[in-house]
Amino acid sequence: MAINLVKGQKIDLTKGRSSLSSIMVGLGWDPVATKKSGGFLSGLLGGGGGGGADVDCDASVILLDENGKLKSKENLIYFGNKKSKDGSVVHSGDNLTGAGEGDDETIQIDLKRISPSVHRLVFVVNIYNAKQKKQDFGMIQNAFIRLVDNQSKEELIHYNLTDNYSGKMSLLLGELYRQGSEWKFSAVGEGTIDPDIGSIANKYA
Repeated sequence: MAINLVKGQKIDLTKGRSSLSSIMVGLGWDPVATKKSGGFLSGLLGGGGGGGADVDCDASVILLDENGKLKSKENLIYFGNKKSKDGSVVHSGDNLTGAGEGDDETIQIDLKRISPSVHRLVFVVNIYNAKQKKQDFGMIQNAFIRLVDNQSKEELIHYNLTDNYSGKMSLLLGELYRQGSEWKFSAVGEGTIDPDIGSIANKYA
């Protein structure tokens, strides 16, 4: 059974699982059902723009060193750079709408191949062209991140984001980080007003 995390909770992922070497990180979200004119979304958006449009969310991973720094653009994994230089992190590609059940985007991670210089992996979802489209995470519901053991197909961790993220254009969902020889996971669940992944990445430069 997967461990359901709450915001701020941390868990030791590899302790007691010495064989754990490859995981799938699944990220999902659903667009809020829109109402006709005068609904809560039109009020949220000031009566215009984006209420009935599909919200294109993009998942990314930022690979940080021991000082929490992004050392090169090759360590930013997103739809424009789907594979890390060492081959340890591979992005499934872009899902344009978030429609349908299950994971919307997936990221494959080979824990054994992650470069020793990488100490933390930050999982981010942002809305593509959020400012131009006047869209924010108040238009998204049921966001989650989950980790699955690729070998056993067992879901290890599931974290549902339950806060109100209206006005936020990016979400920091969680972090995978080293502690000695172990890998741990932290449920972050923070929203930011960063309009794109470049703005978020710059914070770690």
